[in-house]
Amino acid sequence: MTFKPARLLIALLAVVAVPVLAQNIAVVNGKPIPSVRLDAIVKQVVAQGQQPDSPQLRAMIRKDLIGREVLMQEAEKEGFGKDAAVKLQIDNARQAIVVNALVGEFLKKNPVSDADVKAEYDRFAAQSGDKEYHVRHILMATEAEAKDVIAKLKGGAKFEDLAKASKDTGSANNGGDLDWAVPSAFPKVFSDAVVALQKGQYSQTPVQSPNGFHVIKVDDIRAAKLPTLEEVKPQISESLQQKKLQEYQEGMIKKAKIQ
Repeated sequence: MTFKPARLLIALLAVVAVPVLAQNIAVVNGKPIPSVRLDAIVKQVVAQGQQPDSPQLRAMIRKDLIGREVLMQEAEKEGFGKDAAVKLQIDNARQAIVVNALVGEFLKKNPVSDADVKAEYDRFAAQSGDKEYHVRHILMATEAEAKDVIAKLKGGAKFEDLAKASKDTGSANNGGDLDWAVPSAFPKVFSDAVVALQKGQYSQTPVQSPNGFHVIKVDDIRAAKLPTLEEVKPQISESLQQKKLQEYQEGMIKKAKIQ
């Protein structure tokens, strides 16, 4: 049996047409919508745990893509694609997408190891120390004002009452209370003053920081309750990733010709 030329052409066209149609989920006014676009959205929805892959989900996304394509074609016809503000937004979005792809590849090739996380946790634990302090403070603008506060405390005034005049409005109405914290949570000059005090003591001289002059009181001291490695592992991992990215970026900035 032999094909006649016309039949052979029809058969070949049929073979070619199947993969072409399979590549698109629809053709809107002559413009195809590729199936890979639908597959990508389905993958994202499933990965986010919103719902499983199903014919119903794909039908819904297909309808949405067709609707968006119709709007896109109308927007182009109205000239919005040439609008300067729209072009700027497109450039910004493109930059973000491309940079995110670079960042994703960099992190894939330079992962944060469990050993890195453990080392950072150990450093944090050592820096934090084995004690935490319940601290109060009164912040004044000048050293003279802070010394006046100390004089009043020595005269029997209550710390909580004097704290109402503190420049730190966040703690002034709460008796200067900064709650429980490890020393590393404070600037060094402040934390040095804290660890030098015993329970119930207040600083005998003003403690100067970039914010002003502090009078510090330690209400109580207890053993530090640090979070476990597993509890903070995600935060530490993210922090180390950001550090790697920052170093990577700074390295490229140094090599770049910037005018």
